[in-house]
Amino acid sequence: MVIELKWAGAWGLAALLLAGCTTTPHRAPVEDRGAAVKAPVAASAPASAPVEAAKLLPGAENAGRPGYYSVKPGDTLIRIGLENGQNWKDLVKWNNLENPNIIEVGQVLRVLPPGVDPNAAATKPVTTARIEARPLDAKAAAAPASGAASGAAPAVAPVPVVSAPPPPPPAVREGDDDVNWAWPASGAVIAPFDEGKVKGLVIGGKAGDPVYAAADGRVVYAGSGLRGYGNLIILKHNNTYLTAYAHNQALLVKEDQNVRRGQKIAEMGSTDADNVKLHFEIRKQGKPIDPAKLLPPR
Repeated sequence: MVIELKWAGAWGLAALLLAGCTTTPHRAPVEDRGAAVKAPVAASAPASAPVEAAKLLPGAENAGRPGYYSVKPGDTLIRIGLENGQNWKDLVKWNNLENPNIIEVGQVLRVLPPGVDPNAAATKPVTTARIEARPLDAKAAAAPASGAASGAAPAVAPVPVVSAPPPPPPAVREGDDDVNWAWPASGAVIAPFDEGKVKGLVIGGKAGDPVYAAADGRVVYAGSGLRGYGNLIILKHNNTYLTAYAHNQALLVKEDQNVRRGQKIAEMGSTDADNVKLHFEIRKQGKPIDPAKLLPPR
């Protein structure tokens, strides 16, 4: 009896062992979840994997080249035009901009007309005075000979002398520099030009006082879209000079209108300012210069 039980136990143990060898194993759900978590880790490429290229902004290939401007935070086409002595509408045309209100930081804009060489010398060539040899006066040349015939002591023959170069002529303004300037307002100057701080002259007055065009030109901007200038007019006089008239209470001209020197173009005011005044700028190729050096004496 005991033997039969032993044999039965042995056979049962063997059956259990065989069943364990033939049963197909099942992977635990924890392992499946672990495998699923690994995918994003592999997708977030290591440092050596290629990174997606940054967005290439329009005109980026011209960055740093003369005649081009890289847009900075806070820029508008109006400001860029003023800083570079150009009409903002020309910037739209030269850069094929679909919407002038949308420009991006880092975008590179053409600020010179197509076909203009930005590397051309901005100054006119300097001409040196010529040294001119003048013949001696005929009577003076004959004087020594007549003196010798009369028995007088012979005079020493004059040595031909090359005349000294004449002094250079006074500077003459030509072409784009030849502008007939006039004062834009009759009030007193309450703040002079100070490079880096005051970009023009600040002229005092009363609200409604007339503001005049400082020279013949064309209106390239009339509006209030440039922060810090209030109601602003910008005139383009030629390829060199722009003038700006800021803080007006009323604008009396429109963009693309031609104006004459001394024409009333605005009324003095205090828009975007703490008191009534005219901020007046003259810009030469976009750079502010001291208007007092060009305006006639009062």
